[in-house]
Amino acid sequence: MRGKKKSLYEQLYDEIKQDILSGRIADGAKLPSKRAQAERLGISVVTVENAYSQLLAEGYIAARERSGYYVCAGEVLQQDHLPEQEETPQEQPHVEADRRDSATSNSLFPFSVWTRLMRSVILEKGSNILAPVPPGGAPELQRAISAHLKSFRGISVPPHRIIVGAGTEYLNNLLVQLLGKNLTYATENPGYHKPSQIYRLNGALCLPIFLDEQGICAEQLYYSNVDVAHISPAHHFPTGIVMPISRRLELMKWASRRNGYIIEDDYDSEFRWSGKPVPTMFGLDNSGRVIYMNTFSMTIAPSVRISYMCLPAGLYDLWRKRLGFCSCPVPAFEQYTLARFISGGHFERHISRMRKYYRRVRELTLGLAQHYSSCSSAITEENAGLHFLMKIPDGSPLPELFADCGVKLSPLSEFFDEGSDIPGDISDSFVVNYASADAQRLAEICGE
Repeated sequence: MRGKKKSLYEQLYDEIKQDILSGRIADGAKLPSKRAQAERLGISVVTVENAYSQLLAEGYIAARERSGYYVCAGEVLQQDHLPEQEETPQEQPHVEADRRDSATSNSLFPFSVWTRLMRSVILEKGSNILAPVPPGGAPELQRAISAHLKSFRGISVPPHRIIVGAGTEYLNNLLVQLLGKNLTYATENPGYHKPSQIYRLNGALCLPIFLDEQGICAEQLYYSNVDVAHISPAHHFPTGIVMPISRRLELMKWASRRNGYIIEDDYDSEFRWSGKPVPTMFGLDNSGRVIYMNTFSMTIAPSVRISYMCLPAGLYDLWRKRLGFCSCPVPAFEQYTLARFISGGHFERHISRMRKYYRRVRELTLGLAQHYSSCSSAITEENAGLHFLMKIPDGSPLPELFADCGVKLSPLSEFFDEGSDIPGDISDSFVVNYASADAQRLAEICGE
């Protein structure tokens, strides 16, 4: 068991996990006691205890008081490792670059924990999971999100003012119905295209506003008679700009004077690599003019189509009168499972594991990029998110190397609004997205 790289407890953990996944240890089987396992393998009890603790934390085994440890996920996980049937490859349609390229690795999804929580929901809720939930979402999930926001983002918002929706697209559509189609909406240029597309499809006037080095400018909002500004101040996509507090205060002053609103998109605030998370505008707002929006599709899995927005008190009253009849589109079963995932501390541990993994991937990607960059200013990296900007000249081997590692490249020009005057100095600028990168392949290429 003694390897060169992994500790003894990691090796034992890996062996037991693989035995569970392959079915060599059946679901429900009892594991040897810590002392018996230690004597059998000739290792310390502490080593066995650490291995069992990791398996317990990830949901592969469960502890029963005065009885021992039992396998609780082998049968389900065995199905996830069956070989996939080969399919005839088909030509895929072109997909316009957007934040979907930031989808995190499926290997990080906590299958065992999620499965266990699903089981517990079915057993405890029974037929109640088939009943409709209130329009704003399941109270259990609203409470869990409220507690998470208070501890992680410093936001104090009552659970009932958190509106749960099936993705941010749904919530953006809802906001147009709530605020009005006759208003002028502004989006960041360059930026994420979907909000502007949704506002325009709803018949609203949507203006792309160019950014300076601090983000969107309040003077341009005044000049353009904007009523609603959709922004991402914590970490702008795709430029990586972190909006300073002075600019945030200017924008909140604009919203108060204009009787307008700011939609604060906080989609990747969990991934910050230095310092504390940047405080939200929603948490600073005293005038009731900021709407906070976030999603679990980025941090858990793209298929978990659960997003939410926090409404100021005045807007919540309007939502209840104008849209309170709308049914919540997220299945109750998924909401109850997510609520327990958050309140049980699993979400926090999952984010911690993701940060550790992506910190390593980020270092490898930056190392590869810097090795082939011609100057130190070629890379713009803001210590946040799962992407950075880089100038890549023609003839560089980086596009091929990145593709080999699963690192996605998108020209920065693709993120400008259609019809915009694109600056000429960004022709060789690319968004380097390492969310789906193969860490092992990156390490091989980097010689580590």
